[in-house]
Formats: sequence, C-alpha cells, structure tokens
Amino acid sequence: MNILGTSLRVCVRDLEEAIAVYERLTGAEALRFRRGGVSVAAVGSFFLMSGPEAELSILRKITATIAVTDVDEALADLTAVGADIIAGPVPTPIGRNLVARHPDGSIFEYVDRKQD
Repeated sequence: MNILGTSLRVCVRDLEEAIAVYERLTGAEALRFRRGGVSVAAVGSFFLMSGPEAELSILRKITATIAVTDVDEALADLTAVGADIIAGPVPTPIGRNLVARHPDGSIFEYVDRKQD
C-alpha cells in the first residue's frame, strides 16, 4: 500500500470559528463538504468536523484519515495483517474509503481519489 499522507480529525463546536483558526495556522483554504449530518472542512492536514453528538461520537473513534493511492490495495494489505474491516470500501464524493480496526485496536479511515 502506498500511503500519500495523513489527516488529523478534530471535532469542534463552531466550525466557522475553527476554520478561521486553522486557515491562519496552515495557510490553506478550507474545502467544505458534508458527511451525513456532519459538516466537514478540510484545511491543510486537518479535518474539522461539527454536527450532532451522536454522529461525532462515532467519528471520534477514528484516529486519523490516511490517503492511499488505491483503497483496494489497502484492503488487501489490511486483511493480510489481520485488520478488521469495519466499513467499506464505499464511494465518497471524492473517491472511495474504508474504515479498519488494526490488530492493536486502533481505528483508521483509508481514502483514495479513484472513482468507481
């Protein structure tokens, strides 16, 4: 699997206020989208998320988002090391993703930019 980068997940109460802070810190402009009932802003290497607590409590369990060249390759490698695939692969607005629990219990989201 070819890992391209990692994004940290930050749950915030006020998305607009957080966007201003992270845009200033990273020098990057926010890319906004929705994931279910959650508003998300990708700013540099951060995913800022705001929404209903029921949805955020699930998202907080995912340690980070890992960009890969191909989710199918990630799936094969994760399966080979004994990871539990919790969700996916599924299409997203920008590609595909899956969520996996590593053998140590850590949970990560893997994403690519390939369209099905």
